[in-house]
Amino acid sequence: MIGVLPLLALQIQAVADSIGILTREPVQDRVAVAFCALITLFTIFFGSRHIATREKHEGLVFAIAFESLIKLIALGGVGLYALYGVFDGPQQLELWLLQNQTALASLHTPLQEGPWRTLLLVFFASAIVMPHMYHMTFTENLNPRSLVSASWGLPLFLLLISLAVPLILWAGLKLGATTSPEYFTLGIGIAANSKSLALLAYIGGLSAASGLIIVTTLALSGMALNHLVLPLYQPPAEGNIYRWLKWTRRGLIVAIIALGYGFYLLLGAQQDLANLGIVAFVATLQFLPGVLSVLYWPTANRRGFIAGLLAGIAVWAVSMLLPLIGNLQGFYIPWLNMIYVLDDTSWHMAAIASLAANVLLFTLISLFTNASPEEVGAAEACAVDNVRRPQRRELHAVSPQEFATQLAKPLGAKAAQKEVEQALRDLYLPFDERRPYALRRLRDRIEANLSGLMGPSVAQDMVETFLPYKSGSEKYVTEDIHFIESRLEDYHSRLTGLAAELEALRRYHRQTLQELPMGVCSLAEDQEILMWNRAMEELTGIVAQRVVGSRLETIAEPWKSLLTGFASLPDEHLHKQKLGLDGQTRWLNLHKAAINEPLAPGNSGLVVLVEDLTDTQMLEDKLVHSERLASIGRLAAGVAHEIGNPITGIACLAQNLREEREEDGELKEISSQILEQTKRVSRIVQSLMSFAHAGAHQHSDEAVCLAVVAQDAIGLLALNRRNFEVHFYNLCNPEHWAVGDPQRLAQVLINLLSNARDASPAGSAVRVRSEVSEHTVDLIVEDEGSGISKAIMDRLFEPFFTTKEPGEGTGLGLALVYSIVEEHYGQITIDSPADPEQQRGTRIRVTLPRHVDATSTVN
Repeated sequence: MIGVLPLLALQIQAVADSIGILTREPVQDRVAVAFCALITLFTIFFGSRHIATREKHEGLVFAIAFESLIKLIALGGVGLYALYGVFDGPQQLELWLLQNQTALASLHTPLQEGPWRTLLLVFFASAIVMPHMYHMTFTENLNPRSLVSASWGLPLFLLLISLAVPLILWAGLKLGATTSPEYFTLGIGIAANSKSLALLAYIGGLSAASGLIIVTTLALSGMALNHLVLPLYQPPAEGNIYRWLKWTRRGLIVAIIALGYGFYLLLGAQQDLANLGIVAFVATLQFLPGVLSVLYWPTANRRGFIAGLLAGIAVWAVSMLLPLIGNLQGFYIPWLNMIYVLDDTSWHMAAIASLAANVLLFTLISLFTNASPEEVGAAEACAVDNVRRPQRRELHAVSPQEFATQLAKPLGAKAAQKEVEQALRDLYLPFDERRPYALRRLRDRIEANLSGLMGPSVAQDMVETFLPYKSGSEKYVTEDIHFIESRLEDYHSRLTGLAAELEALRRYHRQTLQELPMGVCSLAEDQEILMWNRAMEELTGIVAQRVVGSRLETIAEPWKSLLTGFASLPDEHLHKQKLGLDGQTRWLNLHKAAINEPLAPGNSGLVVLVEDLTDTQMLEDKLVHSERLASIGRLAAGVAHEIGNPITGIACLAQNLREEREEDGELKEISSQILEQTKRVSRIVQSLMSFAHAGAHQHSDEAVCLAVVAQDAIGLLALNRRNFEVHFYNLCNPEHWAVGDPQRLAQVLINLLSNARDASPAGSAVRVRSEVSEHTVDLIVEDEGSGISKAIMDRLFEPFFTTKEPGEGTGLGLALVYSIVEEHYGQITIDSPADPEQQRGTRIRVTLPRHVDATSTVN
């Protein structure tokens, strides 16, 4: 702050002297007081309405941009007047320069003797070490991408301003301006008797001075509040901490501007503006080694930085500040046997000496002393070629509400609740968040927000005191792999060379694990979930975003019991584990492997693979069931064949009995009934034999009466007691004939009628009817069931697809029907619901080639 006071005094003196030059009256002191009062009010109004650095002052940013534009217009306007109003154009300017080479050569003498190199160093360093530059670049930066525009916009702005400087200098020399060169912008207007030009120059200077004081004061007030006031005194939690911080910062603003005005009075009104600026710039130059080491030298430590800073400031104070305050003409340096005078030709020696002392002590102490763990962590967080690697530890607080409760002790209940909610919004986390990883991020975010509110040291102490980690968690501390990966995802576009290639390889392997068709779950030693791939999301129905970073025991059942139980078992494989999920049964294979964590030697996590065998297991069950049905079919065919022999014998005996005892009417009637019943049994056995051996012979085309085939199928189904619950109606026209294999077509009808029966409620009707066209005949089966869902309509003809319970169906019936219809060059279509008004029923239409010769007319 002391180093910046000459800069503030410079702005106050420039404004006061400008008024004195314009009015030609000694009014500097009154103008200085009025200017400081106005700037104080303006700074408080624009800069202290918000108390946290996370809240940007958009009005202030606009005001500074506007004053920069005014400054450019004013300086550019004076420069253009100098070129065309004083020299009458570039040609006359060139002629004047040729005629006045001697006077101009004296201006180059200081630069030729060495100060210009130091001036360049000071100029470029000021972009990052001057408080007002740092504040506008980082604190008030509305968008980080703005730095890209600023990287070329600021140099262009400075170049445009600098173009007018030599023109104004030469014009002032030509006109013989009575002011010092610092005020040639005003002197040109006065010499040319142009009040408007002088007013334009004054407005430009006033905007430049006011903008610098406002931003510098805001930056210094924030620094003083966070690093001087709050470490010594913290407001009580019972009061309104936000109001206290706001008014304290306003008081600091008043104090800083008052100090600047006091320094102006201490120096007097006749100081050289260039000396004031140089003294301030060299003071802030002492921060350059620390800024560069933060980015590029992680092993530098706090002790070295403080020692180097004190040494540099001491040299600066002796060689530059004291001569300025005491108005010393010079002092003797015994070990150099010279008299040092602070002027345009010697200031660079003091600047280089102070910086050299700073760098020397900083380097030596950092090399021979060790940095603390906190300093190492901070260095890693700030290094340009490193990614922060926070530790994965367990917190005492297990929810955001507990965070608010703990922070209420130092901040108060309202402020604590507000800070927790703000951090949750920043991270897009819900208030009921309980994942350990998310809570660690929440803790870091709260610390970052409190750093902007109360300073990093106070915020760190507060968070470590009231949101501590569990002491037992130090037995198992690793680096937060998930956090590192999330940072790499944000940072990968800026990596180059080998780092970019390694990052591309990491992303490739990560994507491979994500896209595996097998569920992958990675666990830390404390069973915190580190990875949950897409297959695991689809299998469990739990998205990775909600589960990664949480403990395994916090996931929903039945996965919690399954995975935690498997993780605790010594077995590395579990096969065909049965799991009930949403009313369905799933079969899973589980595998696991222990993997040593690369960032924590000696600690091992687990990788669990979950393989879904449900489809395979269901297929196996269906195949077993199909084989069982096939065996039953072969047994039925064999039994039917064996039944045929005694039935034939019974029929022969009954026929002989009827012929031998024709005179006995009663015996003859009994014999006829026996023959009738044996014929019926023979037809049933023949139908069963035909169906059982339907695929055992070659397909043969012949004329088939659909009514007869339908009646045979209904008769065969009538053997099952379940069919008496449903009424079958054969409505086929006997004159409708098709071309095909009667046995194969009977198979089609039996499958369709069986499905219609299973889908129909008790007491309902299943109808079989036929329709004919010129070249085709349609066989239509309609039921009164609940219909077929649109979601499964496309899968009805897939092999082994069934909606029936296991053991009640094989899923092969409709696939066989489709195959037989295709063999007959026909088509099959399904309409469901068949009755759109009542939304019920299913209509299946089988279209077959028509046997034309078998019918005489077409109805």
